[in-house]
Amino acid sequence: MTYCVYLTHPEVQIDPAVPVPDWGLSDVGRERAKRAPLLDWASGIRHVISSGERKAIETAELFAAAFGLKVGIVEATHENDRSATGFLPPPEFQEVANAFFAAPEQSIRGWERAVDAQTRIVTAVRSTLAQLPPGEPVLFSGHGGVGTLLKCHLLGVPIARLHDQSSGGNWYVFDPADLDRRAALSLGWSAL
Repeated sequence: MTYCVYLTHPEVQIDPAVPVPDWGLSDVGRERAKRAPLLDWASGIRHVISSGERKAIETAELFAAAFGLKVGIVEATHENDRSATGFLPPPEFQEVANAFFAAPEQSIRGWERAVDAQTRIVTAVRSTLAQLPPGEPVLFSGHGGVGTLLKCHLLGVPIARLHDQSSGGNWYVFDPADLDRRAALSLGWSAL
């Protein structure tokens, strides 16, 4: 069976002096990421694709190493562009993230619009799958926000934070055909 998995990076080492895309996994995040190769779908994965953020790459590398796979980087799968604000303290970040999902057609404080990020991630996943041998399962490692935007597309529902993960280090399995059908029956987040 052909399937894909979207896996979000777990806990990171937050450093306000470092650009957000350069944050790496914390010790706790690293330990959680090491659980992914133990999941029931893991041994079937034949390709590991990561966004270019350090935290996503580290998550992908920990998974890939368990199976002797290489990690491919697809820059267009990156998290929503939040460079206009950079680091935001957690309460403020949550407020802005809520607004990002609630008003997907608007740029919130200079962030990339949710509709644009959704189009980008869906296009990147579709393009990546078209370049790989058909029928071979793929793991995508990335950020929860764009994972949620992809999930909303797969479900055929409007963008909403209702479909977001509760914290980092979560995954869902999807049928690549749902990129076009937009009718996935259910895609619940599962935690590492």
